[in-house]
Amino acid sequence: MLNAKQIFGAALVLSGLGAVALVFHKPTEAAPTRSFTSSQQCKECHPAVFEEWAGSQHAHSWLNPDVRALSNDFANTDCIDCHAPQEIYSTGIGARVLPRTARRAEGVDCIACHALPDGGVAGTTDAPSAPCRPVAMASLRSVDHCAGCHDQHKTVSQWRETKYAQEGIGCVECHMPMRADGSGRDHAMHGGHSLEMVRQATTLFAERVAGGLRVALTNTGAGHHFPTDERSRAADLWWRPLAAAGEPARPWRHLWRFRSPYRHEVDLVDTLLPSDATKEVLVDDLDSRGPVEVALTYKRTPYWKDPLRPDPELEAEFVHRAVVQP
Repeated sequence: MLNAKQIFGAALVLSGLGAVALVFHKPTEAAPTRSFTSSQQCKECHPAVFEEWAGSQHAHSWLNPDVRALSNDFANTDCIDCHAPQEIYSTGIGARVLPRTARRAEGVDCIACHALPDGGVAGTTDAPSAPCRPVAMASLRSVDHCAGCHDQHKTVSQWRETKYAQEGIGCVECHMPMRADGSGRDHAMHGGHSLEMVRQATTLFAERVAGGLRVALTNTGAGHHFPTDERSRAADLWWRPLAAAGEPARPWRHLWRFRSPYRHEVDLVDTLLPSDATKEVLVDDLDSRGPVEVALTYKRTPYWKDPLRPDPELEAEFVHRAVVQP
């Protein structure tokens, strides 16, 4: 057996072309396992991603006052599962999430989506020397990764029936688009709290027909029903005759509501609009013979302060508005 000195000598090969030295590099050592107890720890290495997440509805899912009101301050314990979930990789990709007892104020945090059972984290590339030891996991961008929470109200099941599923366009392509600089996916989680995204999901159309006024809404841009996921979300179609110059605005008249009811609302039916589907409503009213305005509004809470005289100007956001002349 050669000793160290003989091995070193053999590494120098002399020839007419010169000498070649064989250099041996020390293997890169994996970073020690790190215990993650808060998403604040991720901010050290990922400040831009952290800031995006911190402004997202994922980060606010536990402290959001609307959520707390609608869940009776989480007395409805079923809501805790998705608003403060355990690590998805521990409970199982695609399986129903389970509630955690720690760091609930952080909502759906970095740890919930990225932490692996062995102490590492799921990432887009392998980096064993990085502090968090990311391991490339294709499942991180899969629809099933989101399904543990977002199929509780059948959003993923709705997606599976669309052209988007057939074309392989999943959740992250729309809700976590790549940043303009190509540095990774945006963690602001654009969705139902973005009025611009809601606007891109639908097309409002109105025209004069023999029987009166036809108002139609088509789900042209959502890869699932509209609106989806939260049963508290609702969208409404309205119309009103336009007032003459100098006269006060006429009140809005309700046409149709798109919403999935809560389990206790047994007298209501699901009226969500599937992807690529159209809902048509015919207005046959003498007041509709003149110039009219039609609109689609969107609400994140389902109930009107005055259910007998709802006022979308005060309680909802206008997604689309259009004027139809005689």
